[in-house]
Amino acid sequence: MASQMSERIVQLLNEIEELKARREKEIEEFRVRYLGKKGEVTKLFEEFRNVLPEQKKEFGRKLNELKQAAAAKIEALKASLEEAAETPECSFDLTKPGDACELGTRHPISITREEIIAIFNKLGYSLAEGPEVEDDYHVFEALNFPPDHPARDMQDTFFISSGKSPILLRTHTSSVQVRTMERRKPPIRVICPGRVFRNEAISARAHCIFHQVEGLYIDKAVSFADLKQAILLFVKEMFGESTQIRMRPSYFPFTEPSTEIDISCNICGGKGCNICKGTGWLEIMGAGMVDPNVLKASGIDPEVYSGFAFGMGIERIAMLKWQVRDLRHYFENDVRFLREFETSL
Repeated sequence: MASQMSERIVQLLNEIEELKARREKEIEEFRVRYLGKKGEVTKLFEEFRNVLPEQKKEFGRKLNELKQAAAAKIEALKASLEEAAETPECSFDLTKPGDACELGTRHPISITREEIIAIFNKLGYSLAEGPEVEDDYHVFEALNFPPDHPARDMQDTFFISSGKSPILLRTHTSSVQVRTMERRKPPIRVICPGRVFRNEAISARAHCIFHQVEGLYIDKAVSFADLKQAILLFVKEMFGESTQIRMRPSYFPFTEPSTEIDISCNICGGKGCNICKGTGWLEIMGAGMVDPNVLKASGIDPEVYSGFAFGMGIERIAMLKWQVRDLRHYFENDVRFLREFETSL
């Protein structure tokens, strides 16, 4: 299967490179053929689910390159048609040297997101994604937030519509975990990266838009020790082998018991500095054992299965990894700031 998929990717890349179009209709046909819901690239992403875990990183990279190549080709064809329509024939000097094209760089959030995914991919976690515009059930009710529960006030929500089934912008990617549990039977081992929204004032430490990665592992006899080991392996891979973790009791409606997880400060080595406020520790995520009510809501028997969940902010991980002091830098698209991460590629 792997060799067939690899051959198909190469074949599609060659086809895309040779694409030519004289009309907008042809470009749209190309888009549907390759990137539509039933397109060739979409089919390969569906087949990707069956790839062996040790091959997922390689084929995931190839599939992303294929998708980007298709999108770039289609945009190039559109630009070519627009230029041909606006520019009369022979209105420019074909012998004149072209303008140098300045290369850009990837965003630190994208770099951090892919690094987190790669680490958990090594641990056997697959990728799960879901809609950013969600219903109240998947964001709150299925996660043990009753309609009048005060825990709903923990998150300031952007509601789009009210009524019996309110529609809102998701406040966490835990909604993807719910949808995954509804669709799949255990064992389940997924991470859910994505953009989330909360009605918060924008400052150096907070923003109304940010990115999360949440993880979920459900199987028979999953214990709190499994959660601790998974997080410890992650932080050592992300921040260095000498990194230690500390777990503090906390509260989340969808996990019991719940914990906040700190790592030893990677700036001062745990000795205490202004970044960790002299404590030697930095908070990175919340986690806990999945509450039995959450399992029941998704049709999973808590008498047979148990599991753990965790969630972290990608901006927070990036801030700690590169000592970024102001969250707003991530959203301003200042080229000077972005170029600082070219060496991280």
